[in-house]
Amino acid sequence: MKVHEGRLKAAFDSGVFVLKLCGDVRLTLCATLDHQAQQLAQTPGLTAVMIDLRDASNVDSTALGFLAKVAMALRGKLEQSPTIVADNPDVKRMLEVMGFGSFFTLVERPIAEVDELQELPEVAADEEGLRQRILEAHRILMRMNEHNQEQFQPLVEMLEAQSESAHKA
Repeated sequence: MKVHEGRLKAAFDSGVFVLKLCGDVRLTLCATLDHQAQQLAQTPGLTAVMIDLRDASNVDSTALGFLAKVAMALRGKLEQSPTIVADNPDVKRMLEVMGFGSFFTLVERPIAEVDELQELPEVAADEEGLRQRILEAHRILMRMNEHNQEQFQPLVEMLEAQSESAHKA
């Protein structure tokens, strides 16, 4: 099976923001996801957010961290939690284990389909920016539940040590 490079598509219509993850979504797209999370919190007229994972073949932990950041940035700003649409049993299980059910409404099918999705331009990040975003994403995941705390603590400690040594050099 050929793994397709990850892409992000989005649409904003009648107060509803839809973010669709396609293909293999990895840390290379975390700057774009971070940019979206920051923009969403400032979007006037936003009433609902739907994240569609049905066309994603893989979503790495860094990308998941920025999806969690979206939910946290919107806490208290929407009437209902953001929705994640996932029909793959493995993806659904991963979301549940990682505690996404506490921050999102998890469904298998969207209430309505959006046809007019536009591909988001990739936001570039240098190596240090990428390292900082990976660190931030995993710190966010660690705050979601105890399982994630145990799972990602070694990685966060390693990244913090790398960051410290990079700043000393």
